[in-house]
Amino acid sequence: MITINDIQGKTLTDLFEQYPFLPGFFEEHTLELNGNLDVTLVSYLDFLDEEEEQENRAMDKAQVLESMCIYIDQMLEFLGEDEDDGVNSITLLPGTNKSGEAEQFDELKINKSEIVCIVGPTGSGKSRLLADIEWVAKGDTPTSRSVLINGEVGDSKWRLDSGNKLVAQLSQNMNFVMDLTVYEFIELHAQSRLVEDVEGVINKIFAQANDLAGEKFELSTPITSLSGGQSRALMIADTAILSKSPIVLIDEIENAGIDRKRALDLLVGEEKIVLMATHDPILALMGDKRIVIKNGGIHKVIETSDEEQNLLGDLERMDAVVQKMRNRLRHGEIIKKEDIGF
Repeated sequence: MITINDIQGKTLTDLFEQYPFLPGFFEEHTLELNGNLDVTLVSYLDFLDEEEEQENRAMDKAQVLESMCIYIDQMLEFLGEDEDDGVNSITLLPGTNKSGEAEQFDELKINKSEIVCIVGPTGSGKSRLLADIEWVAKGDTPTSRSVLINGEVGDSKWRLDSGNKLVAQLSQNMNFVMDLTVYEFIELHAQSRLVEDVEGVINKIFAQANDLAGEKFELSTPITSLSGGQSRALMIADTAILSKSPIVLIDEIENAGIDRKRALDLLVGEEKIVLMATHDPILALMGDKRIVIKNGGIHKVIETSDEEQNLLGDLERMDAVVQKMRNRLRHGEIIKKEDIGF
């Protein structure tokens, strides 16, 4: 909850930067903003103490400040940006596997800017774990797991309020149906978030998406014309930069046709918690740890070792060769033994 003490000593410049929607309050209450914005809010509102102004507005300074606090709280709730909703960690508490046996871990805490990979055979229960996290499970799912937010039982709003989505999930198939260009798609999302510099955000997301995509596209490209890799690149960049969801769940990014390492670096750089279901050994070793799923339950949790980090370099060099061969095939070239390099 925002209080009068939280805002009255701040300058108008600082308040508008912190709450880009706040000029709307001033407009609704016919509070003119001509002049210096570097004055504190309480100083700016001094004129409301005058008897004539109180009669004209039927509100004094204290009432305006109180109304402003309510307005900020309501707007933050609408946008899913409550001041006290910062998610710094999630903690998984064990449940049971498909046979009713206890999962093989005590608890697993995942902090902001960490990457955790989820590995296991097809059908082992990777998607169920992702679903438990998205639902903020409280022992009420088939696995009986619980998920804590910042060490506490998650608020039900994470489940029910579309404006307070805990998780942004990027699935294997990203299919657009809206008749919009890339520019219009990003613009619509930016405007819904009341972004101050819409053009700047559009250009940043577009540049990041093209940096991830194997094949470049334009701002004028219809989103329905994007390939699978281009669509995934756009959504990862959009999620990293515009989405307020603190957790990103990714299902098999290795099949997306994008630069996987850059995608993860972008998400982590924006202080997201990243959980990734994968069969790719390179991605698995990029994570800080990996969760091994077996028979529907968490079988073990493995910290990525120094030896595995060293092996990652070798795997990346091998992968670079494979990627090069793929590109040569796409361009109709002949692959020769000497091109492989080993």
